[in-house]
Amino acid sequence: GCVLQPLLAARVEWDPAVPLQAVLDAFRTLEEEDPALAVRWDEGARQLTVRIMGKVQLEVLQETVCARFGIAVTFRPPEVLYRETVTAPAVGCGHFEPLRHYAEAWVRIDPMPRGSGVPFASECPLDDLPANWQHLIGTHVLEREHRGVLTGSPLADVRIVLLCGRGHDKHTEGGDFREATYRAIRQGLMRADSLLLEPRVLATAAVEPQQAGRLLADLQRMCAEVRPPEAHAGRSIVRALVPAGEFLDYPAEFAAYTHGRGSLSVAPGDWAPCHNTDEVVARYGYEPTRDLAHTPDSVFCSHGAGYPVKWDEAPAKMHCRPPKPT
Repeated sequence: GCVLQPLLAARVEWDPAVPLQAVLDAFRTLEEEDPALAVRWDEGARQLTVRIMGKVQLEVLQETVCARFGIAVTFRPPEVLYRETVTAPAVGCGHFEPLRHYAEAWVRIDPMPRGSGVPFASECPLDDLPANWQHLIGTHVLEREHRGVLTGSPLADVRIVLLCGRGHDKHTEGGDFREATYRAIRQGLMRADSLLLEPRVLATAAVEPQQAGRLLADLQRMCAEVRPPEAHAGRSIVRALVPAGEFLDYPAEFAAYTHGRGSLSVAPGDWAPCHNTDEVVARYGYEPTRDLAHTPDSVFCSHGAGYPVKWDEAPAKMHCRPPKPT
């Protein structure tokens, strides 16, 4: 879509003497006026972040918060918002059976074209699992932003297909399939071939011909996908898809070497495989098995008590089996 999606997130910092609630209220007010701001408060990490399009927006935000709410805030250097997807279908299973609860789900995670989101489909026979429970599983798939296992970034462009599932007439409650489904998706991702996606911006630059060499070298250094330059009215026009993270500081650099005579405009680009995945994964240091809110492990029941089973040992203990792919 053409809607300008924020590509960056920046952490907000302020004087500890200012009450947290006052800061949250100020940013939530601004978010109501501009929903793209997407204010996130992470209770565990005690971190407030905002989503933005570029650095200039942070300067405006800083002035606005000070002028309207009388609060002085600063921002950490903005970070790129990544997404994660899979490159090939992967099957996952989840089982949730503490005492007096019961649900099991098997899903297949299929790669989809860019921009697909995370749709749900079912290939589970109604004889195996009644329609109302299948519908419930579909609701659970769509109700939350699932996390990838490389960096914990949002999962995107995959279809979650229900293969089979099992409930219990007496013990299955509403939340049980939620737990089984979330765990099945995560368990599948642990086994999948994941791919980190980064946002790219579409940059259009117009420079004097003698500066075109410098511009093209810069774009190459930023791992941009460059279209052939065009000449127009005595200037070189270059269009390129540039990784958003590489482009962050470039407008200032561009203005300096073109002495303010070049023009540079930016539009939404696309999502592409990340050009420096290993570096980003190392920087995030995300450990998927320690993200307890998004666990890939299952819970089984023995002698009247629930016990955890690690994700890689769970398939052997499952109560139903998906049909073999034909």
